[in-house]
Amino acid sequence: METYFLRNEDIFKFYDRIAQDHRLYIPVRVKSLLKPKCDYGFNLPSDDYVAKEYSEVNKEDVAFNEYRCVEPARTFFTYYKEEVCEYFTEEEASAKNIGGFATSSGGKKRRERPLAVAGFKNCDLFSLKIQDYVFLEGVDADPLYQARRENNLIISSDCPNFKEACFCRAFEINPHPIEGFDFNLSSTANGFLVDVASDKARSIYKSIQEIFTPATFGQLSGRSAKRESLIKRLEEHLNHHKIPKKETLQEIVLAGLNSGVWNEQMKTCVECNGCVFMCDTCHCFLLVDEPAGERTKRLRVWDGCLMKNFTRVAGGANPLKLRYQRLRNRYLKKFDFFISNLGYQACCGCGRCIDVCPGRIDIRNILRRLYEEKHLSANTGSH
Repeated sequence: METYFLRNEDIFKFYDRIAQDHRLYIPVRVKSLLKPKCDYGFNLPSDDYVAKEYSEVNKEDVAFNEYRCVEPARTFFTYYKEEVCEYFTEEEASAKNIGGFATSSGGKKRRERPLAVAGFKNCDLFSLKIQDYVFLEGVDADPLYQARRENNLIISSDCPNFKEACFCRAFEINPHPIEGFDFNLSSTANGFLVDVASDKARSIYKSIQEIFTPATFGQLSGRSAKRESLIKRLEEHLNHHKIPKKETLQEIVLAGLNSGVWNEQMKTCVECNGCVFMCDTCHCFLLVDEPAGERTKRLRVWDGCLMKNFTRVAGGANPLKLRYQRLRNRYLKKFDFFISNLGYQACCGCGRCIDVCPGRIDIRNILRRLYEEKHLSANTGSH
């Protein structure tokens, strides 16, 4: 991986070059509708960032996002609703020499313009490990997801700040990327340090290399100091929340199966499913058929375990009928199933679920409570 310096005034030359070959999405600063609640005296930013298509925004509105954008990374690779195949009559299928259904592109992979996304943070890159496991590493790879992941260009960036809801360091995820990207940007006083990490990125770099200069030792040292300083500030903030260490997550969730925390937390839940749709690692979907003239389209739509009918079977029975059971199942999946199968949790600490929840349900609080209950029970039992 090579690192170069890019001046502030040349950043749009960089973006313009990428937009020549890609459908580029870029962060734009927006005023947050949320009033951040921070009880520990930290002066934290309150603005949000959303990703918008580069061709549709004014350049003066483009921002270097200090922390992750509102939308989860998965929105660029698995759409909340999309057609996956189309059914045909027996006569049509016979004439086309296919089975009773085919992909909507006539049995071939869909061809979409390559996607480029700027502003992904390390929490987003971590979450893509979960999505890749689900959609690429099973018995069959999902062709739509695979095509988008293979053709995408990821322009990640360091976090120079954090939101109140951010807790990536609780899981030892750094607020700066070191892998999983094509380009990574680190802001400096008068420009950016640009890491070039893939063959796709090197090809783009070579076509506009006149706007780059090699990074100096002083610039690299300055970046390291900024990264260490932010980690220290973030960990100081997280110390107040007392989030359990990642090596205890599976143990405390399994020990808390009968905890009263689940029922208590769900008293304010309005079943909006915002936490499911804003989660960077959620991946469940539902296949539904929809009439399309004389044919039928098969659609894939996002689904999730907090939805009332998520586990309802054909006979009408529902093993997760109650809300507290569905919340508990969500934590079992994140902190038991994935730790058992991958060795790490299906949570990246992005805090989107905290921001979006109108019931103020906080994953950090639940994990802390489960930890405290387990250790209280152990200490009580020892006497």
